[in-house]
Amino acid sequence: MSKSALVIVDVQNDYFPGGAWELKGQVEAAQNVKRLLEDSRSKNTPIIHIQHVVEAGDAPFFNKGTEGVKIHETVLPQDGEPLVVKQFANSFLETNLKEVLDAQGIEHLVVVGSMSHNCIDATVRGAVDLGYTATIIDDACATLDMEHNGEVIPAKYVHGAFMAALAFAYGKVITTDDYLAG
Repeated sequence: MSKSALVIVDVQNDYFPGGAWELKGQVEAAQNVKRLLEDSRSKNTPIIHIQHVVEAGDAPFFNKGTEGVKIHETVLPQDGEPLVVKQFANSFLETNLKEVLDAQGIEHLVVVGSMSHNCIDATVRGAVDLGYTATIIDDACATLDMEHNGEVIPAKYVHGAFMAALAFAYGKVITTDDYLAG
């Protein structure tokens, strides 16, 4: 079996209640990320944390130097766990993520975090385009309501559509419980 890593994307304060860009189900998703993080630590599985930082300070969330940009306390990196800082949805774009993964011989990514329709989607697609395989943990990701042609699309349907699209051609999509059951 190929060597895997847990990749935690953008589990940051702005996505939680009271943050600048609250997501639906973020608290519950973060609890599942925490379970996966604890499991990975207990098995010495490599863990890579991804943090989105907006340098210009003019975005609606994740502005450099704010409380909102910080990694949420439920999933803080520990010593030796790499933190990759990004400025784009795709965690590979203009970052050292590929180098971090390749230095550890990683071939398979277990991807969790936020937002399902943006950074999770872009990161998984980018990973597969670079030759990695992927598992996306459905209930360890979160998103928000979106609007299209004047119609509000509830977060659960946005999330479901993106998970279905990723499962179609980019990776295996499973629950936290199924993943932990092995």
